[in-house]
Amino acid sequence: MGLLSRVRREFGFIRGNLLVLILSWVLMDLVGNIPYIYFSLYIEELGGTPFIIGVVNFTSFMVLASVQFLGGYLADTYGRRWLIVSMTFGVAVSNLIFAFAPSWEVVLLAVIIQNLCLIYQPALSAITADSIPPEKRGVGFSIIMFISNVASLAAPPIAGILFLYYGTLEGVRIGFLLVAAFYLTAALIRIRLKETLRNVKNQGKNLKNLIKAYPHAVKESFSVWKILPRSMFFLFIINNIGSFSYALMDAYLVLYATQILNVKGFEWAILITWLTTITIFAALPSGKLVDKYGRARCLLLSWLLYAPFPLLFLYGNMPLLYLSFFLWGISNALFMPGYSAMEADLVPRELRGKEVGCSQFLTYVLMAFGGLTGGFLYENVSPASLFFLSFGLVIVCIVIQVLFVKEPKNRHT
Repeated sequence: MGLLSRVRREFGFIRGNLLVLILSWVLMDLVGNIPYIYFSLYIEELGGTPFIIGVVNFTSFMVLASVQFLGGYLADTYGRRWLIVSMTFGVAVSNLIFAFAPSWEVVLLAVIIQNLCLIYQPALSAITADSIPPEKRGVGFSIIMFISNVASLAAPPIAGILFLYYGTLEGVRIGFLLVAAFYLTAALIRIRLKETLRNVKNQGKNLKNLIKAYPHAVKESFSVWKILPRSMFFLFIINNIGSFSYALMDAYLVLYATQILNVKGFEWAILITWLTTITIFAALPSGKLVDKYGRARCLLLSWLLYAPFPLLFLYGNMPLLYLSFFLWGISNALFMPGYSAMEADLVPRELRGKEVGCSQFLTYVLMAFGGLTGGFLYENVSPASLFFLSFGLVIVCIVIQVLFVKEPKNRHT
């Protein structure tokens, strides 16, 4: 009974909306990464080049950025639930366009449609923060990471098997069909979500009014920074620099590994599985560390662990690649609960949608230019150049973290 009581005390907050979200994430994470393990190779199969891969990523993030202000405003004005449920159905259906794309141009169209539907991201972040008690935020966000990563552990080997049996083109197409089916199921589950925002506006929720609200949404989203603490601003800066640094490399890791380091296609899937496994085992301990020792310390440790990754990957043989992914996995496990918990601590409930929308707008814009810059450097300068640039930017993040990000004295509910 003592053990059961302890389990209830530690994890009893996982109910209601949080339980619905976790169930939907499990379904989405089980298959979500399958087509993206070899997505850059898929674009090449459809006639793209490394720079075209950069263009696709640039478009993806720019469209995603364009809906963040409106998404945050809608989440804080009309509520979180309706946006999450309706747009999850849209994301699910968009995967069918990816699956049947005859050329990279159609993939680009699918990217635009899917990322327009991701207007629900600020609402999803807000409803998650609303649903976790302040004293459990480190553990809560780490549990979400743990469960999501356990679920996603199946994706790399499934992608590898599809690659071996069907090749890049057909294997990725099958992956997108699986994603469409599982996402539709997740959308049905999310119908059970309950609204968490007080004083929801129910009138005027039509397409014309939503479009007209865009300028006001931008103004409202920027205005929150006059209210939020200084530490939140610098946390926002660090996240954006780090996102640009990551986007420089992300789409080109598989190209560099398979074309320059001579990593075989299935070995790449095993490396991604290794990364996910490390993140899983580090997730729950990381959440406890975040709640016990503070968000700022854990975020600093996360950056210090991640810093060697670009150079280890650049000069990697297989042992160094495994080491680099090991460090990256622990860094991921610390960063997600640390950042999310500190963000929720610093931002009042009624401003969370707008803050997330504004933050994610700039994040996605920088990731768009990061991916495009990475493609240009990879194709026109040297593949190594983007890794050196990424390493330098991580050092900048560490310096800002040390100097300007402090723990809040009082935490918002």
